[in-house]
Amino acid sequence: MAKKMVTGNPAIWIDPPGAAMYCPGCQHPVVHRVIADVIEEMGIDGEVICMLGVGCHAFVQVAWNIDMLSCAHGRALDSGTALKRLKPEAIVFTVQGDGDCIAIGAGAFVAAMTRAEKITTIMYNNTNYGTTGGQLAPTTLLGQKTTTTPRGRDASVEGYPAHTAELAATFRGTVYSARGSVHTPANYQRTKKYIKTAFQKQIDGAGYSFVEVLVACPPNWHLPPVECLDRIENELIVEFPLGEFKNEDKII
Repeated sequence: MAKKMVTGNPAIWIDPPGAAMYCPGCQHPVVHRVIADVIEEMGIDGEVICMLGVGCHAFVQVAWNIDMLSCAHGRALDSGTALKRLKPEAIVFTVQGDGDCIAIGAGAFVAAMTRAEKITTIMYNNTNYGTTGGQLAPTTLLGQKTTTTPRGRDASVEGYPAHTAELAATFRGTVYSARGSVHTPANYQRTKKYIKTAFQKQIDGAGYSFVEVLVACPPNWHLPPVECLDRIENELIVEFPLGEFKNEDKII
């Protein structure tokens, strides 16, 4: 009787020793796996080109066997725009953190949506600047303590958390915007569906597509990994609701 593999690592997954750079309980590698699964299931591994921002997410460059470009901080979408216009047949996507995308990269983000660039962005939201020591990010929750808000984020001083997926949905050039998480198996599968839909929108030439993913950061949240899952469920999702915020087949 012939055996059929029903699970295993995606073909593009290298899984080198360098991947161990992630902190215990970090969910960035989980999202990396979701994206790798989607690329393999859609059969587009020879067509995708990943534009990496600067941050914890960028360690994926040693874990995926696909074409990638490491970009200047906040400039993944600018670089992706140039590449997509040079190679319109390529499936260009950016992998960025909340700081890289909506802080230093906010100008590039808004410009790409304004121009309806046929690019896909996957933004990891861990509510802080994980790579550089846990400073305040645009997505930091009210009351959350960081190295630059030791008493907690105060709306009267530091403002309010940025709702990036909702913002993306307001732009005419955006055809798809969603927010997912990977803190439960069910949400893992929903996030996988969102990312697959976002890639398909680009393949169809519809316009810009965006997926935000909530991820845990145990060291900077000062919580054990299991408690981080509870925090996502009881705090992050309260502020950042999950789901699709825009899903159009063309720009309208």
